[in-house]
Amino acid sequence: MNERRRALRSLAGLGLATPLSALAAPLAAAPDQGRAELAALQQKINGHAQLPPTFNPLAGNPLRTRADVVRGIKDLYLPLTPYYSQGGARVRLDPSATIFDQAAVDLEGFARPLWGLAPLAAGGGADFVDWDLLRRGLANGTDPEHPEYWEACADRDQRMVELAAVGFALRLIPHLLWQPQSARAKKNIAAYLQNAYGRSFISNNWMFFRLMIGLGLRAVGEPVDVALMAQYEQALGAFYLGQGWYQDGAFPRADHYVAFAFNFYGALYSRLGAGLPGAQRCGQRAAELAPHFAHWFADDGAVIPFGRSLTYRFACAAYWSAQALTETPAMGWGELKGMILRHLRWWSRQPIAHRDGVLSLGFAYPNQQATETYSSAGSPYWAFKVFAFMALPEQHPFWTTPEQALPAERGPATLPQPGMLLFHPAGDAIALCSGQEEIKSWLRMGAEKYAKFAYSAHYGFNVETVANQYESASFDNMLGFSRDGVHFRVREGNQVAMIADQLLYARWSPDEDITVETWLLPASPWHIRLHRIRSAVSCHVTEGGFAIERRPHGQAQQGEGSACLVTDQDLSGIRDLGSSVARSGRVLEAVPNSNLINPRSSVPQLRATLAPGVTLLLTAVLAQRDPPAGRLAWERPPAAPAIEALERIIRDSGVAVGTMRR
Repeated sequence: MNERRRALRSLAGLGLATPLSALAAPLAAAPDQGRAELAALQQKINGHAQLPPTFNPLAGNPLRTRADVVRGIKDLYLPLTPYYSQGGARVRLDPSATIFDQAAVDLEGFARPLWGLAPLAAGGGADFVDWDLLRRGLANGTDPEHPEYWEACADRDQRMVELAAVGFALRLIPHLLWQPQSARAKKNIAAYLQNAYGRSFISNNWMFFRLMIGLGLRAVGEPVDVALMAQYEQALGAFYLGQGWYQDGAFPRADHYVAFAFNFYGALYSRLGAGLPGAQRCGQRAAELAPHFAHWFADDGAVIPFGRSLTYRFACAAYWSAQALTETPAMGWGELKGMILRHLRWWSRQPIAHRDGVLSLGFAYPNQQATETYSSAGSPYWAFKVFAFMALPEQHPFWTTPEQALPAERGPATLPQPGMLLFHPAGDAIALCSGQEEIKSWLRMGAEKYAKFAYSAHYGFNVETVANQYESASFDNMLGFSRDGVHFRVREGNQVAMIADQLLYARWSPDEDITVETWLLPASPWHIRLHRIRSAVSCHVTEGGFAIERRPHGQAQQGEGSACLVTDQDLSGIRDLGSSVARSGRVLEAVPNSNLINPRSSVPQLRATLAPGVTLLLTAVLAQRDPPAGRLAWERPPAAPAIEALERIIRDSGVAVGTMRR
């Protein structure tokens, strides 16, 4: 016991709670804590024993009423509370590193839950939150003389990201976070936020952070140079592509960041900053996204995983939540309610937490393969942005209006800005993608996140963990090229990307000796791909279909020109439609944990060896959640259109994809 006490004294001196999983017995709040208190804390930890079968604090929650969502927030938030530092300013969930410093990591753990806790308190129902702890944390984190000080904010600093949540919270609940503070604490908090407000932010979605911080300062009566807010609102307008879409700064990408950053903040700014420069304009742009972004969601609430930062999980529906706060949403209350609650119910069925109930890094299960270099253990709590709608009280039309389902039949959609064609097989949403700008080297797995030919809400996508394992690479919805049968290259961006009604075209090069032209078109439930490859060298090429969950007793069909896998839940197949070179089919058991949704996945593939010259690959791809219907469709593949006809359509009516415009 003395040895444990010495260890606890050492940890207490750091002012940081140790993760519960790191100790055989829980950390004492003070070195001399008695056995009874230790036993009580141990009992609290053991209370999580019901989690392992689900690994999800939301499991079993119907998520249909306001009370259900309050319970959900409570169940998600309380597992964090043992990890607050003694002064309340820092939340450290594990010892792993990210590209920014540890103080910013700890601030991230403190700030991100505020995205959900603040609106919940504003709408009533946050009585389970220790607001004294959070007030103390805010005071200590901004106090240069306190050991838990967050350190001063510099230009282009990660702290700016997290202080946006603090500004939002101060705007919504100053009576909880500001008014009870001492005069000295108020002075420190204001000085800390003022310093950040006047700094230089990265020229992308970060510019909205100044606007959020400014809203908080104004809410507590602090002077704000409104001209600085207007400056950034105007700069953000330069990134606007149209139809609700933005590009994220200098990099013309259209992904989930548009919805859960640009248009989330834009909608909030329009309501919470009414009368400020550009507020109405931000709200109008945000509303324009709704009919386009709705196509990203399947009828069961799942959303198409696409792009970076997918570990933010249900932040993917934060856009709809912010729309609810505008009071003039882009769709009816029943539709809006359905979009949000179906999405939360989908997440309630995924194993997204650790044994102690803390959200993990990953997408549908704990998995760091597809995370970013800026992802810390606290990053997933950006998901709390989805709870902005909880500022709406029980009697609001959002709650009194019955939830409305998506239309039973949704026609294909053409989205010129992100370069997508979307269609909706039962229980899924599939996006055919032109690909976007060249993926910069700082982004991990950028090709997989942005440059595949197709993305699915139900099946997710795989990432390639090693670039020298051609034989075991997934290449789901990709073409993989290899000269030596070991190393490989795939599409990472385009030289040209065009879109017409129900047709995509791209020209791209995996390396300096190979150029590919790709045409994509839906033929629901199939989609068709045509690739014209000009190669100066001989090479191997593999084309993959959709990666599906590998389950017991799956039936694989593989031979010349086709490959198909049928399980009790899914069918995924790929067929050659008359290419200029023979291709053999196989079903690959993908590397474990390479898929975002299923830890074990399999991919049907077509493989060939190409000689120098011009090769034409014609392909049909199918994936369905209904195996009997899938078998019928599998026997009726679509015919390949003439490539000359597709060239004519692009020439006559094609326009440049929004993310390719310079």
